[in-house]
Amino acid sequence: MQHLAPFGLDVIRLCVWLVLLMIIFVPIERRWGLHRQKVFRKAFGADLVYYFLSSLLPKLLLVLPMTLVAAGLHHLTPGGFYAWVASVPFWIRLPAAMVVGEVGAYWAHRWSHEIPLLWRFHAIHHSAEEIDWLVSSRAHPVDMVFTRLCSLVPMYVLGLAQPAGNDVDLVPLLITVGGTLWGFFIHANVKWRLGWIEWLLSSPAFHHWHHTNDGPERINKNYASMLPCVDLCFGTFYLPRREWPAKYGSDTPISAGLAKQLFQPLAPRD
Repeated sequence: MQHLAPFGLDVIRLCVWLVLLMIIFVPIERRWGLHRQKVFRKAFGADLVYYFLSSLLPKLLLVLPMTLVAAGLHHLTPGGFYAWVASVPFWIRLPAAMVVGEVGAYWAHRWSHEIPLLWRFHAIHHSAEEIDWLVSSRAHPVDMVFTRLCSLVPMYVLGLAQPAGNDVDLVPLLITVGGTLWGFFIHANVKWRLGWIEWLLSSPAFHHWHHTNDGPERINKNYASMLPCVDLCFGTFYLPRREWPAKYGSDTPISAGLAKQLFQPLAPRD
């Protein structure tokens, strides 16, 4: 019973955020929409459930692995190392952690496309044939946990996020919250182009090309969530100036029901 109160507060917090996100993105997508589609489009209800699942479950599933990481680093790393990194000014540690976490998330995302077992889970996110802000939440919990681990663990290993501090470490918190909010923006159904800023920060155009299903020469591009320079470094950057994807989705069959989607990746394959 003692855990019900925090859980209830989390649900209320998510409901408040959902209302705020709808107030922001629905009018924007209606005014500057790239594609004409309904607000309550196909699979909107399922994505709404994913919004809560992808916010609540990964946090619970990450507790054990991150506790093990913290314990392991505490015993394997010289104590003075983390004290030294913690003394680095916050304005240096935060961008450094962001870059390290972005590289980790990039490879997690890329592996999720290239390794068949991981693609089983990630394909759910790419099953969306209509893209808007809420599609950002369409993700299997296993997929989200894997990506979060690949992003957070390098930060903890390098001491950019403190694994055993007594206070809440703002670095991973800000990066996680900021990345989540930015994810809603880059999935939005808007026709905005950001000029030279698109080379510094991911944009809707940048990420829409990641969701394209326009042909083998255009898929599997733009894995970075916030920093396109990571794709530039690893040869997966793709961003035509005046063109947008003609269609979205993937050729991988995905079950229609949400419950089936959650269990489909776990089912044995022939």
